Amino acid sequence: MKKLLALSIAALLSVCSLHADTKIVIKGSDTLGAKLVPQLAEAYKASHPGVSFDIAAEGSTTGIAAVIDGTADIGMASRRAFPTEVSDAIANGRTLKPTIVAYDGIGVIVNSANSVGALTKKQVEGIFSGEITDWSQVGGKPGAISIYTRNTSSGTFSDFKKMAMSGKDYAGTAQKMAGNEEIASEVGKNPNGVGYVGMAYLAASGVKAVAVDGIKPTIATVQNHSYPLSRSTFYYTNGPATGEAKSFLDFTISPAGQKIVQQVGFAPLKS
Repeated sequence: MKKLLALSIAALLSVCSLHADTKIVIKGSDTLGAKLVPQLAEAYKASHPGVSFDIAAEGSTTGIAAVIDGTADIGMASRRAFPTEVSDAIANGRTLKPTIVAYDGIGVIVNSANSVGALTKKQVEGIFSGEITDWSQVGGKPGAISIYTRNTSSGTFSDFKKMAMSGKDYAGTAQKMAGNEEIASEVGKNPNGVGYVGMAYLAASGVKAVAVDGIKPTIATVQNHSYPLSRSTFYYTNGPATGEAKSFLDFTISPAGQKIVQQVGFAPLKS
C-alpha cells in the first residue's frame, strides 16, 4: 500500500512538473509583440502560474515562418499570409490558420511641431514614394521631408505599401527602422520627419497623427473601417490551436483579453 501511495505521489509530482514547464513560444509582428502580447501574457500568467512565454517580436514574416517550420506555437502577424507562405506551409505538411485578435489603424505621424495636420491619401502616397519631397508641397513650412519606414520583414511595411501607396516602391531615401517605437522616436526628434506606426504607438512623445482623407485613426473609425488605413491583426497557428496555445488564444479574444487590447491602444473586436 505504501509503495502504491509513493508511486501515486510520484506520478502527481511528475504531472505538476510538466505543467510547471509549459512554455508558449510566440514569434512575429512587432506591432503586436512589443506591447500588446507581453501584457496579455502577464495577465494570462496571473491565473496560469505554471505557464511561461518566449516572445520574439521581429516582424510578421518571421512569425509566419516560425509556424511553418514548427519553431513557434503562435505566429503574430499584422498582415494576411502571402500565397507563397501558404504554399510553403502545405509543402511542410502544415496548415496556416489565422485568427483575428485585434483591429489596428496604421497612423501616419509627423513631428508635433509640424503645421501639417491632414493629408490626402494621394499625398501620403507621393510622400512615401518620393514624388513629394518638401513639406511646402503639402501646405507645410519649407523643409526636406525625412521618411522613416519599417524593414521588409514587417507586415506593416507591406500593408502600408499596399494600402497607402498603390503598391509603389518606397523612396530610395527612406530610412528603415526595426519597430514602431523606433519610428516614433526618430519622427519625434526630427521636425521634418514622417513615418507610420500602429495605433498603440500614436501617443509617443513628440509626434502627432495626421488625418488621412479627413479621418484620424480612432477605435471607432478603425472598427468601422472608415479610416483608410484600417486592418486586422492575427495569431497564426498550425491548424486550429491546441493545448495551452489554444487557451491563450481564447483568452486573447475573450472580453478580459479584449479589454487589454483596448487599454494598450488597439481597437477591440466587436462583441
